Amino acid sequence: MLFKLFAQCPSTCAKRIMNTATQQAQAYNYKVVRQFTIATLIWGLIGMSMGAFIAAQLVWPELNFNLPWTSFGRIRPIHTNLVIFAFGGCALISTSFYIVQRSCYARLPSDTAASLFFWGWQAMLIATVISYALGYTTTKEYAEMEWPFAIALTVLWVTYAWLFFGTILQRKTSHIYVANWFYGAFIIVTAMVHIINHAAVPVTLLKSYPLYSGATDAMVQWWFGHSVVGFILSVGFLGMMYYFVPKQVNRPIYSYRLSIVHFWAIISIYIWAGPHHLHYTALPDWAQSLGMAMSIILLAPSWGGMINGMMTLSGAWHKLRSDPILRFLVVALAFYGMSTFEGPMMAIKTVNSLSHYTDWTIGHVHAGALGWVAMISFGSLYHMIPKLWNHAEMYSTRLINVHFWLATAGTVIYIAAMWVNGLTQGLMWRAINDDGTLSYSFVEVLEASHAGYIARLIGGSLFVLGMLLMVVNTWLTLRRPAQQSVQQHLNEAQTAEV
Repeated sequence: MLFKLFAQCPSTCAKRIMNTATQQAQAYNYKVVRQFTIATLIWGLIGMSMGAFIAAQLVWPELNFNLPWTSFGRIRPIHTNLVIFAFGGCALISTSFYIVQRSCYARLPSDTAASLFFWGWQAMLIATVISYALGYTTTKEYAEMEWPFAIALTVLWVTYAWLFFGTILQRKTSHIYVANWFYGAFIIVTAMVHIINHAAVPVTLLKSYPLYSGATDAMVQWWFGHSVVGFILSVGFLGMMYYFVPKQVNRPIYSYRLSIVHFWAIISIYIWAGPHHLHYTALPDWAQSLGMAMSIILLAPSWGGMINGMMTLSGAWHKLRSDPILRFLVVALAFYGMSTFEGPMMAIKTVNSLSHYTDWTIGHVHAGALGWVAMISFGSLYHMIPKLWNHAEMYSTRLINVHFWLATAGTVIYIAAMWVNGLTQGLMWRAINDDGTLSYSFVEVLEASHAGYIARLIGGSLFVLGMLLMVVNTWLTLRRPAQQSVQQHLNEAQTAEV
């Protein structure tokens, strides 16, 4: 249809495209969206490369270089925070600012605050990377930042919340699109995680002790720490899914009513799932059982969202043959369904005794992180980037296709290797001789895991290579003048007419 339109009146259509782009640029703050988009790609490449490096350290321990700041123990939390808060955080912020403005027909409340938020966020990320490398952390998973950085993060997050909700308050539409509900829940609960889980008593400028102690500290850590998984890595990216899947397939969401039910169900249950990390600990049995029960119930709303996204393609499945961006989005939903089935199963106490503290848990985390979070981000960014810079499409569809297959193959190899390793480790660690002694030593378990670590390194390296192709494709897209995209469409339309 677009080609026919161009063929009928090329010059008029070109003017319309340029005029529309100009109007949108004036109506919305796309500058901060562009900034966070570029930051997403840069941090993604850095964070994923560090992930491949620490995977290599487990294959060849010599890569620790006998230096404290290059050791696995320090680079691992850097990798985790870069891929979650830097790559994932910037992806969520850029898409949320893009979606909330376009769906509310309103501009961000303050361009100055948006700019300060961007630079403050990047400064905070750089500061945390340096502090982690030097060994200044709280040692709490997802909450490693020492108290000065935690305070700075809280101030920045309040600014983010004001920008997002301020846009909703001045919306020119009667309703709030469902994607914004998911983003809003992610922003509110993440603030709770920062404030409650980071509560500490400062001792020096870069040293503090948790406000809580013993089993209470463990419960607070995972009750709210697991909400990072639940509300950042699940709910936030579901907001991305609810906007970009319908947009890319050019069809309305399968069931708007189901999306509302999905939202209220998932935010009500997810926050209770954290205690499943504390089976066989000093945490009271009732709390362990509550976390397990809520985790199992969580399967229903999780799959409700997956089905809603998948069914949006009803009548349009043929588009997968020619649209690699849509493939990213659909495969992301498939991995989301798989990882949200695996999670509740691993929360069952007897299964947990086999899986926890093994590479099975690592495989599960990366099934969600690589398969769901990264894939849905790639698809969303590929959809968004051309529009932000006034292009008809990305520079190379072929490169997107190659990236898709590298990412898919890398994810499958990674998680399969970790599943095999995890089951092997779990079975070996709980094997007992007739006299009650352990059948296998730690070294024997490590030797049995070596082949899996090599496979993981291969899978992770493929994923990083795909990320590099995305950066190159984006750079080639951005260096091309915007008008060229319009002219390209005109040429294609004229060719089609002939």
